[in-house]
Amino acid sequence: MNHTESLTRYVGHFIDELVASGVEDIVISPGSRSTPLAMTAAEHTGMNHWIQLDERSAAFFALGMAKQQKKPVALVCTSGTAAANYYPAIVEAYYSRVPLVILTADRPHELRNVGAPQAIDQIHMYSHFVKWFQEVALPESSERMLRYIRSIAARACHTASDGNQGPVHLNFPFREPLVPDFTLENVWGARTNGFHTHITGERHIDSQNLAELKQKIQSRKKGLIVCGPQWDEELPEQVTQLAKVLQLPVLADPLSQIRAGEHEKDHVIESYDAILKSPKLREKMKPDFIIRFGAMPVSKPYMLMLKEYQDISHFVVEDFEGHREPTTSPTEFIYADGKAFCKALAQESSDLFFDKEWLNFWQESNRIAKATLLEDRGKEPLTEGHVFSELMELLPEQGTIYVGNSMPVRDLDTFMLTSPKSIRVLANRGVNGIDGLASSALGAAAHGEEITLILGDLSFFHDLNGLLVAKQYGIRLRIIVINNQGGGIFSFLPQAQHPDHFEALFGTPLDIDFEKVVSMYGGAFSRVESWSHLRNELLETREGLSVIEVITRRDENANWHRSKWRAVEEAIGQEIEDL
Repeated sequence: MNHTESLTRYVGHFIDELVASGVEDIVISPGSRSTPLAMTAAEHTGMNHWIQLDERSAAFFALGMAKQQKKPVALVCTSGTAAANYYPAIVEAYYSRVPLVILTADRPHELRNVGAPQAIDQIHMYSHFVKWFQEVALPESSERMLRYIRSIAARACHTASDGNQGPVHLNFPFREPLVPDFTLENVWGARTNGFHTHITGERHIDSQNLAELKQKIQSRKKGLIVCGPQWDEELPEQVTQLAKVLQLPVLADPLSQIRAGEHEKDHVIESYDAILKSPKLREKMKPDFIIRFGAMPVSKPYMLMLKEYQDISHFVVEDFEGHREPTTSPTEFIYADGKAFCKALAQESSDLFFDKEWLNFWQESNRIAKATLLEDRGKEPLTEGHVFSELMELLPEQGTIYVGNSMPVRDLDTFMLTSPKSIRVLANRGVNGIDGLASSALGAAAHGEEITLILGDLSFFHDLNGLLVAKQYGIRLRIIVINNQGGGIFSFLPQAQHPDHFEALFGTPLDIDFEKVVSMYGGAFSRVESWSHLRNELLETREGLSVIEVITRRDENANWHRSKWRAVEEAIGQEIEDL
């Protein structure tokens, strides 16, 4: 059997097993050495292939798609720096637990470390930021090697999806010639229902450990349930039911999926970030214990409270494993399925009684904070925070908000109030970077989902290359760009007190006309100048890419936010005295 036939069957069996293992989408950045993988994936009728020329954008596109689809997406690139450009998205995928199957083509062993072009060391190049790495064998077409390559594909998909999801990396050395021959019979081999099968049970907290937990919290009267960023759309129902049974408040991060949906929200406290910005309020609202689900919340004031009061008993529920506790607080980690844990604790809680006035105070403070935050909405000039309030009212059922980092996610935290609508909220909070956000949102929107991305002008600038895929495939995505001429979040940080260097080093104004950029990629563009204009644009339904630019001023925005936080503290003042 000649080289081309061995190559074709070997790669054909691999791609076919990816499909059998549930991978339906593959994102390809064109190159020469990756020809066998790219052409074979494009040939397979069970695989959707997406072309994105820029590898950095391609990897974030796959990440967003995997988040929205909740299953692994594959990536293909050629050798050399193409593979290195995947790095930012892989790091984000690792820390935000997103399943990716990364396929990098490589020079064969005899062309490594000898000065051959486009050859770098790709062995373990992503270090510990992948769950599993394997350099696969050179292509052969013996029955044993075809079983081998199927097992590699099946294992990669399972590893990416099992437990805490994440990226895996397979490195493929290929010798020339690289072009497969699809005239061969039975390129895909014998179709399977999955080369490997896996049976995995839920992790439950046993009765003894549950009794020990109850003993630790039953003598304490002021508890909090906290839910940080997480994807499981079934968890909100169980968390809010547990809160109802225990009569405890739920501090719900905007990425917890708890603030929107049909589940009960009587115990949900969505304005806790604004409330806890006050040191005085943090002191009065200090809990005796916290039970947390999901990652650490976005809220910096919440984190400050944990750092300030190390005597709070802290319980973190993780479905599988992990150590997501950056405050150095003494913490008890409970490794059990979150939904099962909620049900078990709720069923055994008849003898747990907590301070009802504590719950009442949180609920009343939340009501006051919401009313204060929404005062004068629509009557004042365009403000960054109230863009989220408007969007939440106008977003349709089953819509998704993809939010950028820095100020946008913090404004979402403050101004995303509870809603009965089924609205999903996504973000790249693994490492909180501002790169790849447009590509991530486009990946989430690629299969026709209703996605609105909100990000700052610097984040938008960082990923302009990613807009090409919207033009190529006619992907419908609405982007709201908050343009405050640079890094707005730095206006809230100590760097702002050093005007001699602030603008050059931190403010970094762009002075770019985004309308021309959007036009280049075939998108619709509007620059809104009033609340009515913004509402009209949000109600407009457009095909393809549409960008709404909201112009604000960094200094005015910082002052406006601070005035809102002061107003919240003052409005709750009387409640503090009565506590």
